[in-house]
Amino acid sequence: MEQIQIIETGSYLPGEEITNEYLQNKLNLENNYIKKMTGIEKRFYAKEETIEEMALKAAKNLLKKNQNILKDEIDLIIVATTTPNKFMPGIANYIQKKLEIPECNAFDILAGCNGYITAFDIASTYIQLGKIKRALVIGVDILSKYTADRDVGTSIILSDGAGAILLGIQKSQKKYFSKIISQGKNNEILTCSKDEKIFMNGKEIYKYAVTEPVKIVKDILNEAKISLDDIKYVIPHQSNKRIMDAIARRLHMPKEKMYMNIKNVGNTFCASIPIAINQMNEENLIYKGDNVILLGYGGGINTGCILLEI
Repeated sequence: MEQIQIIETGSYLPGEEITNEYLQNKLNLENNYIKKMTGIEKRFYAKEETIEEMALKAAKNLLKKNQNILKDEIDLIIVATTTPNKFMPGIANYIQKKLEIPECNAFDILAGCNGYITAFDIASTYIQLGKIKRALVIGVDILSKYTADRDVGTSIILSDGAGAILLGIQKSQKKYFSKIISQGKNNEILTCSKDEKIFMNGKEIYKYAVTEPVKIVKDILNEAKISLDDIKYVIPHQSNKRIMDAIARRLHMPKEKMYMNIKNVGNTFCASIPIAINQMNEENLIYKGDNVILLGYGGGINTGCILLEI
């Protein structure tokens, strides 16, 4: 089987910065309440941009950083989202058209906040099986349009953004392990229907988010026959700082290994993991040979984990 590598990364955050001070005044909250409850200091809203345009800007940011990437060598585009603007054509088809890629496989997936893990794993499988050579995997969400104006539980957390990763073939042997589990019986704790707002059962989401992700990380480590000491970073869905801290504690790992950028980005659902990886890449925090764990969890209920050697 072929091995995969991350060729390049990119991301995009819209221009309107929403501060805690603004939301605290709007929602009549105590000073510092939002940071204490979520770890977030600011988030970003898209005003005029569509979700398709945001995804395209993340892809173009990726391509701009690496002039050696030929667009017509991209064989697959997958977009993970929870907030599609239309049923068809999909966002991936829009990206294909705007990048002027004559032929490729292009589709969107809906798998909740774990959507990016699912998309990444599908693309990796295509590469490992030798069906394609390069895949562009994008996570994008415009959550501000689905946030109830006075709902404290969602409005202080959710943000808009897009992230993109280009995967390709790696000649040397690399670690790659993945596991994705869906538990539909609990899917009512996080929902959003067309023309409605996002509903979160905060108490039940917290109970789920500090247990199932811990289990799946342990399962992956056992399968790979390595320990957390061999992992440089766990890169989780940026849900809430309290949840990520709890996961770190339950895994008995140093908090420094749990990469968090939620403070300055907010919770962007499907975009959170690729935005985080792009920031880590730009800050030179990860290098060839590092072992990292990508950890997704959320609506579905879907939980996913990938152990990847960079």
